Amino acid sequence: MGSVPKLVIPASADLARMRRDRMHRIHAAMGEQGIDALVLVGNTNVVYATGAIWPLADAGRVIFERPVAVVLADDDVPHLFSPLHTDDRLREILPEDHAHGPAHLEFDEGVEIFAERLAELIPAQATVALDEWTHALRRAGSLVGKNGAPIDGGRVISKAKAIKTPDELALMRQGLQITEQGIAEVQARLAPGVRQTELTATFLRTIFEGGADANILDPIWQIMPERIADGPWTTTGDLACPLLTTERELAKGDVLWVDTGVSFEGFHSDFGRTWIVGEEPTAGQRAQFDRWRSIMDAVLSVTRAGATAADLTAAAIEANGGTKPWMPHFYLGHGLGIDSAEMPYVGSDIGEVFDASLVLAPGMVLVLEPIVWEDGAGGYRAEEVLVITEDGWDPMTDYTYDPF
Repeated sequence: MGSVPKLVIPASADLARMRRDRMHRIHAAMGEQGIDALVLVGNTNVVYATGAIWPLADAGRVIFERPVAVVLADDDVPHLFSPLHTDDRLREILPEDHAHGPAHLEFDEGVEIFAERLAELIPAQATVALDEWTHALRRAGSLVGKNGAPIDGGRVISKAKAIKTPDELALMRQGLQITEQGIAEVQARLAPGVRQTELTATFLRTIFEGGADANILDPIWQIMPERIADGPWTTTGDLACPLLTTERELAKGDVLWVDTGVSFEGFHSDFGRTWIVGEEPTAGQRAQFDRWRSIMDAVLSVTRAGATAADLTAAAIEANGGTKPWMPHFYLGHGLGIDSAEMPYVGSDIGEVFDASLVLAPGMVLVLEPIVWEDGAGGYRAEEVLVITEDGWDPMTDYTYDPF
């Protein structure tokens, strides 16, 4: 039996090769589901399929800026409908006849016009899939001829995005490094009397100087209460997290739950740690970290290709004495890539049956984020970003857990 090949992430990415590999993955998923044309309305799905990048793709669903992509089963290049169709940057990645003007799918007239343009690209009886519906698309019911309502295309793009290519991993690692450079600058400023907004200003300046496209998660420097009852009320009765940054001045002994992320070349990063302001952790706080570390180690010990999400949740629960070490409105872990949180999801509210069915595969990127909370004593939270390999996992970052 031969040795397991080691995952190799290149120092720099080949963007043309990355786009070709993505199309191969999308076409394979379309073929498995018998799809002739895939219409993508979700912003980050369009980014994935076309390689076109614009800031705030995750949240920027402005009507007149929303791009739409069409992937055809017999065409190696996607079509893009966008107000940026004349941009020189698009011409570098799309032929002129594949870059079209915008499709306003929020309006009935826009859907009618788009359906006519789509009919010029695909046969009337083609099987069409759609990832997201606008109200106007829902009212129209169909896009091409008598094909009927498009089938769910979200499964196609989710499957394609789940496995990262080496070029994608290279870009993701660069984005994570930019994030950590910003975090290092912030951590150096951490002191009583400093405002949360000052930390944000330091972070934003550093990441943009480092080459980030955008800050896709407003930096969270959340001052955690000792008791759940001391924090804002939540519908789940659990912790309120994350909360937006304010101009509040930090005080000695404040416990901060840190969470943020940036966009680099269309990929999102994620960072989470727990810091203490102006003093060393107490014995109780060190014990919380040790417990968190034991939970994380237990999860990492079963993390590898072929393991299920249920294997990871079971390890976390056992290491935590039989209770879930994560918030009910979040998860033990989530994927990372073109979206801040994407497949695979581990321990989410989708349920245990889903966890048992989700099998990890080489090339998946996972963010694990268990928490330890003791009501009356506060808690500890941090995130570990890793890539799944045949025989285990490799870290995507190397940022320290100090000073907690």
